Amino acid sequence: MQEKYETLLAENRPDDILLVTFNRPEVANAFNTRAALELCDLFTRIEAEQRYRCVVITGAGERAFCAGADLKERTSLSDEEWRAQHETFERMFASVRDCPLPVLAAVNGAAYAGGLELVLLCDFAYASRSAKFALTEVSLGIMPGGGGTQTLARAAGERRAKELILAARPFSAEEALAWGVVNKLCEAGKVLDETLEVAGRIASLAPLSVRQAKHAIRHGLHMDLASAMRFEVEAYNRLVGTEDRREGLRAFNEKRKPKFKGR
Repeated sequence: MQEKYETLLAENRPDDILLVTFNRPEVANAFNTRAALELCDLFTRIEAEQRYRCVVITGAGERAFCAGADLKERTSLSDEEWRAQHETFERMFASVRDCPLPVLAAVNGAAYAGGLELVLLCDFAYASRSAKFALTEVSLGIMPGGGGTQTLARAAGERRAKELILAARPFSAEEALAWGVVNKLCEAGKVLDETLEVAGRIASLAPLSVRQAKHAIRHGLHMDLASAMRFEVEAYNRLVGTEDRREGLRAFNEKRKPKFKGR
């Protein structure tokens, strides 16, 4: 990724992994309109370039992953300007949600409001033991608008999501792990390394298979079981004629590591 951004760092890592860092540590990596537009542009480029196998998102510094929307920028907005800005934020959230590649969050610190919503839109997340989480929007006279009422309920259950959202209650990394918001807790300073390690594992596998499996999981969860299983078979059958399927079988029989090409 060669593009330079004002609010993000996009770094090519080994194994065709793209590391994306919110780079506004002076405001706890809160996103403003510029950051939202840049993240939309970045994910458009990711899909267009078709060179990456996994994306990792994190925040600069150790204090915060992302504190949500930059409220100072919003102070002077009219109602119409607020709604227009939020449409930009909606496109940003959708760009993460709809990415066909695996998107992992390395939660290095606080993930509040829209920051937590971004974590929940990633495929899964690892977090520092010191990380804190909250959807605090009702304390500001609004409500979650980046999918939080839906994604937190799907991760933690309806009753838990109501408790956390309606009371604007912060919760700890240990609670986030217990409730399915994150997959693993890491020691201080280790979360990015451990997230990149699992990203490397994913990137070493057949990329078309990884994409199709993600697609089947995501869409199948919104179907009844019989329909979801038919959907899974349709996704499976798209892989039968690929070079990677033949390479995987050859490598297994030849007792060597496969060389997947995404074809």
